[in-house]
Amino acid sequence: MSWRPTYRSSKFRNVYGKVANREHCFEGIPITKNVHDNHFCAVNNKFLAIVTESAGGGSFVVIPVTQFGRIDPHYPKVCGHQGNVLDIKWNPFHDNIIASCSEDSSVRIWEVPDDGLRRNLTESVLELYGHSRRVGLIEWHPTTSGILFSAGYDYKILIWNLEIGEPVKMIDCHTDVILCMSFNTEGSLLATSCKDKKLRVIEPRSGKVLQEANFKNHKVNRVVFLGNMKRLLTTGVSRWNTRQIALWDQEDLSMPIIEEEIDGLSGLLFPFYDADTHMLYLAGKGDGNIRYYEITLEKPYLQYLMEFRSPAPQKGLGVMPKHGLDVGACEVFRFYKLVTLKGLIEPISMIVPRRSETYQEDIYPMTPGTEPALSADEWLSGINRGKDLLKLIEFMSVCTHLGPVLMSLKEGYNRPNKLVFKAPVKEKKGGVVNGIDLLENVPPRTENELLQMFFRQQEELRRLKDELTQKDIKIRQLELELNNIRNTSHNLDPSHNCAM
Repeated sequence: MSWRPTYRSSKFRNVYGKVANREHCFEGIPITKNVHDNHFCAVNNKFLAIVTESAGGGSFVVIPVTQFGRIDPHYPKVCGHQGNVLDIKWNPFHDNIIASCSEDSSVRIWEVPDDGLRRNLTESVLELYGHSRRVGLIEWHPTTSGILFSAGYDYKILIWNLEIGEPVKMIDCHTDVILCMSFNTEGSLLATSCKDKKLRVIEPRSGKVLQEANFKNHKVNRVVFLGNMKRLLTTGVSRWNTRQIALWDQEDLSMPIIEEEIDGLSGLLFPFYDADTHMLYLAGKGDGNIRYYEITLEKPYLQYLMEFRSPAPQKGLGVMPKHGLDVGACEVFRFYKLVTLKGLIEPISMIVPRRSETYQEDIYPMTPGTEPALSADEWLSGINRGKDLLKLIEFMSVCTHLGPVLMSLKEGYNRPNKLVFKAPVKEKKGGVVNGIDLLENVPPRTENELLQMFFRQQEELRRLKDELTQKDIKIRQLELELNNIRNTSHNLDPSHNCAM
C-alpha cells in the first residue's frame, strides 16, 4: 500500500485573526495593574467594562461598544467598592446588569443606563455579603435568570438568588482557593479547579462532588466544559513546568483522554470554547498570540488549526457574545484584548474566509440567546430543561429545545429584551445557609466600621477579664469554705478525740 499523508478537511482550517483599525480601538484607559489571574474585562453587545487602576477603593469603567477612540481621563466610573475589583461579569439575560466582586469581600450588582454613565456610579442595585474573605470569582448561571455564583478566598462557593437578594446554598468542598468555575450547557453541572491541584465536577444544587481528579503530572489551573460533548478541557502545568492542556471525560476523571504540551512559557493559559463551531482558543497571560484548535469526539480529538500572533502582550481578554458578532463578515469569535502598557483595548475578530456575502448557515447554527430557560425558583427546585423528560413534556408548549433558549443569527438580533431586573427590598439580617450564619464573620467595609468593631472587641475583652476575675475570687472562696468544712469534721471525729 502506498503511503498517503493524513489530511482532515475542516471548514475552519483557514480561520484568521483580524485586529481592528486604530480608530476602532479604545485608548487612554488606565487598566488595572492587579496581578490577580482574571481577565478584568467583560463585554456584551452594548457595553465594554474594564477594571481600572484607582486609589482608595476599586472601580471599573463602562463604555458603549460603539464609542471608539481615546477615552477622557475623567470618564465616569463605577466606584462603590472599598477594595480592588477582582472580577466583573455581564448578566447574559440583561444587557444593563453587571456583577462585580472585590477584595472588600462583597459582591455587588449594578444597573447601567441605556445611554451609558454620565457621572460616577456609586450606588449599586444590590450589595451581597456572605464571604468572610475577598471574593475572586463570579459566574452567572447560563440558563437561569437571577442566579449568581461567587467564589471567595474562604474556600467557599455561594449561590445567590438575586430575586430575594440572599444566598440560598453554600458549596464547601474545597480545601484551598478556587481558581476557576465553568458550567455545562444547561447549568446542571459545575466544574472547578482549585489551588489544592484537584479538578472537581459538582452538582451545584446539592453541593455533591460527582467526580474528582488529582494528578501529579498535570497541575490544573483553568477548566472549561466543552458544550454538550460531555468533555472537559483543562489548562495547567506539567511536572517539568511546561504549559499543557488535557482533555477529560466528565463522567470519569480517573485519567485524561489526552495530554498535550504547548510550550515552556510561564504565563497562565486561558481557554475559550465556542460550542457552535467546536473551536478552542488558547491565550496565554503575557503572551501576544492566540492558538486555536478544533475539537472532535474521535481521534485525534484535538486538531491544531492556526495561531494569531501579535507583539503586544495581553493582560486579559473579553469575549463578545454570539449575537454581537458581525455575521456579514463571517465573524465567528471576537476578543477584546487588554494591553496594559499602552492603556489600549484591541478588538480581534476571528473570521472564516468566504467569498459569498450571503448568510453562512453552516458556521452559524442556532445559538443560546438572551432569554432565560428557567426562573431562579424553577432551577432551585430541581428542574433541568433538557434532562427531566416529564418537565420537558409539561413545558412543551413553550420549550422545544434542550438546555438554553436558542436563537438564529440569520436576520440579526435586534429584539429588545422584555425582562426587567427588579432588586428585592432587603432588611438587615443574618443570612443562614446550611446552618451557618454567613454574616457573622463579614469584615468591616469602612474605617468607621473598623473602629467600631475594634472598640466592641476591646469592650468584650474587658468584660471577659472582669468575669474571669470574679470567677477566680469565687473559686478561692469555695476552696476556703471546703477547707473549713474538712477541718470542722476532723475535729468532731470521735475516733480522733479518743486517740488524743
